[in-house]
Order: sequence, then structure tokens, then C-alpha cells
Amino acid sequence: MAEPLAIGRLAILGAAGDLTRRYLLPALAQLEHGGLLPETFRVVAVAKEAGDSDGYRRAALQALARHAQNVPQPARERLAARIAYLQADVTDPVQLAPVHAAAGAGPLAAYLALPPAVFEPTIRALSQLGLDEGSRIVIEKPFGDSLAAARGLNRLLHEHFDEDAIFRVDHFLAFQTVQNLLGLRFANRAFEYLWNREQVERVEIVWDETLALEGRASYYDRAGALKDMLQNHLLQLLCLVAMEPPLTLHERDLRDAKSQVLRAVRRSTPQQVQHDAVRARYAAGRIGDRAVPAYVDERGVDPQRGTETFAQLTLWIDNWRWAGVPFVLRSGKALRRDRHEIVLAFRGVPHLAFEANAPAPNVLRLQLEPDRICFGMNVTGAGDPIPLRQVSLVAELAPLELPAYSRVLLDILQARSTMSIRADEAELSWEIVEPVLAAWSKRQVPLLEYPAGTDGPAPPAN
Repeated sequence: MAEPLAIGRLAILGAAGDLTRRYLLPALAQLEHGGLLPETFRVVAVAKEAGDSDGYRRAALQALARHAQNVPQPARERLAARIAYLQADVTDPVQLAPVHAAAGAGPLAAYLALPPAVFEPTIRALSQLGLDEGSRIVIEKPFGDSLAAARGLNRLLHEHFDEDAIFRVDHFLAFQTVQNLLGLRFANRAFEYLWNREQVERVEIVWDETLALEGRASYYDRAGALKDMLQNHLLQLLCLVAMEPPLTLHERDLRDAKSQVLRAVRRSTPQQVQHDAVRARYAAGRIGDRAVPAYVDERGVDPQRGTETFAQLTLWIDNWRWAGVPFVLRSGKALRRDRHEIVLAFRGVPHLAFEANAPAPNVLRLQLEPDRICFGMNVTGAGDPIPLRQVSLVAELAPLELPAYSRVLLDILQARSTMSIRADEAELSWEIVEPVLAAWSKRQVPLLEYPAGTDGPAPPAN
């Protein structure tokens, strides 16, 4: 039997949505398969669609057959048996009241798998349920769509819940390589000695995708790459790359260190945005053998919004460790290849003894999906004069037993907040990108185009 969880009940609000089908149910199935859910654990699926528990369990098994094929069928069926369905308007406290009866007594995690537009009334409704002590409210990004909205959301949350009871999800923090970054930096003196402006010339944090819009216009066309990826996921990765060594890896120390980085990121002037930011959207093209229409021709897209599908932003961290080192954050859709990595390019040697050819810079690559660590170093080959060649030392990381969303859910149920986004982090992240959004809204940065299936837009001439 699994160890007792701090929270033994989970209510998924918005249980008929894509997030639940594709991520939350498979994540729970992995926990079930791993024996991490005690027999008393219960799930209440809440949605406005008409139905009953038997019907929802059948739908859940269909979703698991598609999105959790690596989980054995008996584990899927055990999970489905734990689920009760409640038809309710999640913004109505009267309709939500039966959640307690369906879940049973004890602390409850209320997961808002909902559109951001209904966060506010749902939070107010939950606050009236009289949740047991130790309960948590779980919020998926985006945490607002502007600095003002993020501050308003945090004020609302803090009116009704303590910060310790709020879990803001960023599943990127649960990736294996991301968590191994902490071990690489803070358990190896050799790497931490190199981790500064004296040795590092440039840092890149990249999330390039071959995926195009894939039917997400209702959300993506109002967000775009900057809000969807850079403002949250990639800035969180920047924090872990750039932060000072924390006293401990407990939640307060780690999140304090991340906030210090966000405060040190230089806020861009309009002139800096024009120099340091690139935005673009994909035109028609081919990715492999697949024809991809132009973004503006995708169903549900409003071309007048000028939504970008590619965003690149160079940031500068004004502190002793990183002053003068560019941090390039980049994410795009419908590109030639998937590229998910953190790259540290080191400075060249101070004196070159080799006359035949210049060495390539040493590069450390922390690759995500699949998880591996690669370090490029120069060695000599055969011949006279001696040529240089670069070899890569590669560490393939064995897959974790639990995928990212399962780890997130386990943290929630174990009442750990280390990988949760704290209120000040959410607001500081918006402070960083707001000058960029303002410049883009005024068309101060051109909206470039790149054919689908290419490496992205050619940077504009300065």
C-alpha cells in the first residue's frame, strides 16, 4: 500500500476538457500504476455536461486508452473506479457543494482545469465550500494575461486562501533534465566554478516545435508564443540556470533564489525591444511529408490580431554573476525540427596555440524530451599539423518512472510547494514581458514570416 498522502482527495473542475483527458487522467493513471495512490484516494470529476459517474468512467477509460497506452489496463480500470462525476456549474457554490459528499472528508485539492476567464468566479465559489484545513487550490497557467491581471488574480486568491494553500502549475519544472540542472550546478564544484560571466559567453533557452496550431486557435490566437511559452515556462528555466546557490532546496529558499533572478532581469526600453526581440508567424509550407497551411488560414484564427507563432527575446541580468551575458529565449511553432534545450556557450581560450584551425567553443547542452546532457570539447586528431576536432560527451538520462504531470500531481498531493510558482514570481515574470508586449501592440517590432518547416525567420538587419 502507498504511503499516506497529505491530501487524499482530488476534485478536477473542468473534467470534460482537453487538459484533463490528455494530461491529468494519464498522470493519475501513472500514479495508480506506481502504487502511489492509497486505497482511500478519491477523484471527483466536475463539469457542466450532463452525465453520471458510470458514463464518465467509460469516457475516462477511452481517454486513457489513447493517452496512457503505456499504463496497463488493470491500473486504468482501478483509477476509473475511484472517480465520481458531478454535473455542476463550477462558478456556483450551491452546485459545487456536493463535492464534499462525493469526495469524502479530509483535505481536498481543487484543480482548476478551466479557461482563465472563469478563474475568478470559481475561486469565489470554492472559498464558500468550507474546505477542510490542508486543502489546496491548483491553478494552471496562464496566471493572468497581463501584469495587472496577475496582480488581480493574486489579490483574489489571497483574499480567500493562504499562499501555502495555492499551487500554480508549471509542469516544465518537473522535467527530469530541469531537476537535474540543480544537481549539475550545486553538487559539482567544477561546473559551478564555470557558471558565470567570466566563462559563459551566451545562454540560449529554446523550445522549438514541429507542431503547428493543432486546433488550439481559441486559446493560442489570443496568447501567442510570447505569452504561451516565454512569459512562464522559459522564464522559469532561466531562473534555474541563473540563480545563486540557495541555502537549501526547500521551497522558500529555492523560490527566493528564483525571485532574485527575476528582479535582476533588466526591464526593456522600447528601443531595446526593437533591438532584442523578434516576432514572426508561419506561412504555408511543409513539415516532412505534411502540408501546413499558413497560420492566418488556420481555422479560428483572426489575422487582424497579428498573433505571433515565433518569439525570440534577448534578456540581460544585471548582477555580478551575469552582467553582460545575453540570455536568448526562443520558442516557435511549425519549425523544421523539435529542439528543446538549454545551451551554455563558453568563451574561447585566451591564447590559441593551434595554427591550423580555431577550436569550436565549448558548449553544454541540457536537452529535454529526450533527456540528455551533452558537453562539446576539443581534442586533437591525427596528422601534421595537428588538427582540432570537437567531440561530445553525452549522458543519456534514463526515463523517470513518473512523467512531468504525474510528478506535479504527486507534489500537490504530498503538499510540497517547491515546484509551484509563487505569487511574486508570476508578477515579476509579467513585469519582464510587458514592455515587449507594449512595443508589439504598437507595431514597433515588425511581424516577420517564415515558411512552415524551416528554422524560423531570418533576423532583421540592425
